[in-house]
Amino acid sequence: MNLLFANDRAGQYPPSYYADTATPLALQPPLKGATKADVCIVGAGYTGLSAALHLAERGYSVRVLEAHRVGFGASGRNGGQIGPGQRIEQDAIERMVGRDDAHRLWQMGLDARDLVQHLITRHAMDCPIAPGVIHADWQQSGARHSHAYAEKLAREYGYTEIEPLDRAGVQEIVNSPRYKGGILDHGAGHLHPLRYALGLARAALKAGAVIHENALVVAIEPGARPIIRTQTGHVQADHVILAANGYLGGLAPQVAARVMPINNFIIATEPLPKGIILRRNHAVADSKFVINYFRLSGDNRLLFGGGESYGYRFPDIPRTVRKPMLQVFPQLANTRITHAWGGTLAITMTRLPAFMRVAPNILSASGYSGHGVALATLAGRIMADTVAGQSERFDLMARLPLPRFPGGRALRSPLLALAMTWFGLRDKLGL
Repeated sequence: MNLLFANDRAGQYPPSYYADTATPLALQPPLKGATKADVCIVGAGYTGLSAALHLAERGYSVRVLEAHRVGFGASGRNGGQIGPGQRIEQDAIERMVGRDDAHRLWQMGLDARDLVQHLITRHAMDCPIAPGVIHADWQQSGARHSHAYAEKLAREYGYTEIEPLDRAGVQEIVNSPRYKGGILDHGAGHLHPLRYALGLARAALKAGAVIHENALVVAIEPGARPIIRTQTGHVQADHVILAANGYLGGLAPQVAARVMPINNFIIATEPLPKGIILRRNHAVADSKFVINYFRLSGDNRLLFGGGESYGYRFPDIPRTVRKPMLQVFPQLANTRITHAWGGTLAITMTRLPAFMRVAPNILSASGYSGHGVALATLAGRIMADTVAGQSERFDLMARLPLPRFPGGRALRSPLLALAMTWFGLRDKLGL
C-alpha cells in the first residue's frame, strides 16, 4: 500500500480547514513524454518548492514532479508553527556534535525562521505570521526545566526572546487548568500552512520553474544524468532533489532506513466565543511526548492537533483528537467539530533532519520531525546552494548522526508503536 493513496483521493486536497480557506493554483499539467532539465525535484512541499524557487532565480531549468497537488502533503496540513532552532534542545545537540557545530545549527534555525518571513514579505504571500508560540508544561518539573533552558539560550546563544511563565502566567493566556507553567517565545510564530505552500509555488512559477501535478514518480535511474520516471513520461536531469519527506516510499531505500513516516491529526471546531480558549493570538505546543498543539484560526476556531498512528490507514480522527482536546479544554465538551484531517510527516531517530547524498548528483532532505515549516524551507534553499556549488551548510547537516531505525521496514512501525504506548502510559502517570 502506498501512503500517497492510502487515505486520500488522487489529485485532491484532504477535507481540511486549510483547504477550505486557501485559493489553489490552477491545475498544473502532468508530465507527458520525455523532457530534460538542469534539476528535477520530487515533491512540491516546502522543501521542493523552496529549492525550485531558489534554483530558478539562479537561472537553472527546473521541473517539479508532484504526485497530487502543490502542498498536498504535510506542508499543507500541519500546525503552522514556526520557531527558531532545531527540533531538539541545544543541550542534546551539544552532546551530539560539540559546541561549535551546535552554535552553527542554532544559527541555521534562526536563518530558517527569518527566511520564511523574508519570502512571505518579498513575494506578498497571503499568509501573515502571527507572533508568539507557548511551550506549555504539564508538570512543575517540566516548567522548571523550560525556564532553565530559556536562561541557557539567553546566556550562551544570545537569544533573549523567551519569556518564562509560571502557572498563573500560562493560565492568563491559555484557558486550561492543566498546565503548570511554560515559556512564551516571542521570536516564534504561526501561519496558514497551505497558503504558504501555495505562495511558494506561485513564486517558483513566476521565477521560471515548471511544476507538474498528478505526476507520481515511479522510478529513479541514477547515473551521470539520472532519469526520473512517472507513469506518463520522464525527465532527464543533471541533478535530482528528493523532497517527498514521509511520502518518499521506496524511491531511496538508504533514506527510508533512517526516516520513518508517521501520521498526525488535526481537528477544527466551530467558531468559538472570544477568550474561551486563548486570550492572545499565540500558538501552543505542550510537553506531552506525543504533543498537543493548537492555535486559533482567523475566524476564531480552535485548530487542535494531537494523536499519532504508525500504520497506513488513519483512525477515526474526530474521536482520536477530541479526547486530548477535552483533556486540555473540558469546556469544549459540547462544541461541534467541523473539519478533521490527518497527514504523514517523517521523523528520525535523533529528531534532527536527514540530509543525505543518495548519489553524487542526487540530494535528499527530510525527517523534520514536526519542526518542518521553517527547516524544510531552509533545506530547499540549502540544496539549491549545493547544486550551485556552495555545499557548506549541506555538509554540516549531512554530518549529523543519522542511525537506522531498528528492525528494518517490517518491524520499525510495531517497535515505534510499542514505544509510544509506553510514553503514553508515562504521560498518564505523570512520570
